[in-house]
Amino acid sequence: MKPTLFLLAAGMGSRYGGLKQLDGVGPNGETIMDYSIYDAIQAGFGKVVWVIRKDFEEQFRKQILSKYEDKIQCELCFQELDALPEGFSCPKDRVKPWGTNHAVLMGKDVIKEPFLVINCDDFYNRDAFMVIGKFLSELPEGARNQYAMVGFRVGNTLSENGTVSRGVCSTDAEGHLSTVVERTSIQRIDGNVCYKDGDDWVSIADETPVSMNMWGFTPDYFEYSEDYFKEFLSDPKNMENLKSEYFIPLMVNKLINDGTAKVKVLDTTSKWFGVTYSADREDTVKRIQQLVDDGVYPSPLKWSKD
Repeated sequence: MKPTLFLLAAGMGSRYGGLKQLDGVGPNGETIMDYSIYDAIQAGFGKVVWVIRKDFEEQFRKQILSKYEDKIQCELCFQELDALPEGFSCPKDRVKPWGTNHAVLMGKDVIKEPFLVINCDDFYNRDAFMVIGKFLSELPEGARNQYAMVGFRVGNTLSENGTVSRGVCSTDAEGHLSTVVERTSIQRIDGNVCYKDGDDWVSIADETPVSMNMWGFTPDYFEYSEDYFKEFLSDPKNMENLKSEYFIPLMVNKLINDGTAKVKVLDTTSKWFGVTYSADREDTVKRIQQLVDDGVYPSPLKWSKD
């Protein structure tokens, strides 16, 4: 069974200053997600699912979905603040989305096969899709609890224009994920990669694997996520804190720690880039143009494998 590409596209990108998922950065107006979908098709993915907000569905269908519907199977699902399990209601003053794992949960009714979760505003590069596509495609029929993530080297994932958020990972002797800790402020200081822990900056090696939200799951992940989301919402501090988020690493850590699942960390030669900040855009445009000039991508971009 061909795996599914699941794109998280519900955020507006407040630091970037606009709807960056729809920003054309390629030489013919291609978006970053266009290149991700192109790479996924080359890697053998058979379906694309987006999670978006309902309020920009019309724009999304016109500008994005129309490009793919005759080339690959497509589905939309929606992340809304009130999309909560029965018995829970959204605090009236909350405006922040519930986080990446809440967004993943929105795909439970349309994804029945192994799937890859990615961000729409991250440029992951070809090798990353190849290694995770191979892992997911080779899973036996009905596989459960066998997950993977692409571990990027943190030194290859930074922005020159401010801090970035990354899931800093550690692995066991067999290459399985031991822990992943979300660090919301990472940058290079005096030549060293550092993350902020309270008031302190902690230095880590450039080669430290980090999560770029490039996760491979089987559909049982939805069952665990729904159950644990109820626990998350049952904790008063998560309901009282209007900025609390249900992150993918929070769910993954639980499944690892209780022995439910194993997560293989897949190495990649890919280097990340993206548009975390508006100042990143110019560099992103130049780097994509260079890939086009080097023959890595056709111009204009075509998503069919033919």
